[in-house]
Amino acid sequence: MHSIQFRHGLSRCLGRYFTSSLAKPMTSTNLDPVQEESLKENCLLVDRNDKVVGVASKKECHLVKKDGSLPLHRAFSVFLFDQKGDLLLQKRASTKIMYPDHYTASCTGHPIAEHPEEKNENNGIGVKLAAIRRLKAELGFTTIEPSEITYLTRLYYHCSVDGKWGEHHITYVLLLKKDLNLKPNPGEISEFSLIPKGELNQFLPTLNAPLTPFFNQIAKHRLLLWWNNLDDLKSITNQEAISTVEGCS
Repeated sequence: MHSIQFRHGLSRCLGRYFTSSLAKPMTSTNLDPVQEESLKENCLLVDRNDKVVGVASKKECHLVKKDGSLPLHRAFSVFLFDQKGDLLLQKRASTKIMYPDHYTASCTGHPIAEHPEEKNENNGIGVKLAAIRRLKAELGFTTIEPSEITYLTRLYYHCSVDGKWGEHHITYVLLLKKDLNLKPNPGEISEFSLIPKGELNQFLPTLNAPLTPFFNQIAKHRLLLWWNNLDDLKSITNQEAISTVEGCS
């Protein structure tokens, strides 16, 4: 049985976390079977202009090759806000193979080739459908329409931190403002926090775990611009551009 506790942060900030009997230290012989199976899913390989050029397994896309290269593939990051404008961050479960016990955006993932509708290029609809699939799997959302999600822009990122696993993706930035009725999956998430606008920089140093490298760079250089324009996202939407995000720390 899962226990749910509450952690108060800065002023209005509320962190919620829970433990799971599924959570255990990761070793080479102790991989969560659900997470291990997910590595077989096929991501969409793309060129630098985000044109689909093939498919490769999630493992292939994130396992650094002997020459240091990684296949470029399509991904997404969802930034989920409640109706007050507070941002939800999640802490990845200990059973995750990449970046276990790291904080990251509200929900992240990839369009998968096994879901043909997620290849739809029209206004990012395929990526939105992939995000809806993961929001249901990770956070327990039951009803989300693609029209509720704003496809803001795309970001190119390449990083290998430990020499084994790495990231090389064009990420679709998706924003969603919605009432939160969450049923988090403890196999995916070990903790989540709601952060009020204006407290991000003060709150992040209080977290009990590191940030994923990509989210760390977003939090430093881009997130506040999006947050400040949450009620007027059209003014900063640029779906034509693919900007580069630098930094692996």
